[in-house]
Amino acid sequence: MFGSVGMAEILVVLVVVLLLFGSKQLPDVARKIGKGYREFQKATQNARDEVKKILEDDQNNFKG
Repeated sequence: MFGSVGMAEILVVLVVVLLLFGSKQLPDVARKIGKGYREFQKATQNARDEVKKILEDDQNNFKG
């Protein structure tokens, strides 16, 4: 999932985030990041679907 990012790098990032936002704001920040990630995934899937539809339509027009 994280590619070449190791456990040490993830731990450093988590510590930095905790220092920047504090423990009280961390749940809210995590929620916002999760929501943004879900929206990004949805937009990416919609773009894939559109490209797939265009390619299928083009292929059908080429055959017929």
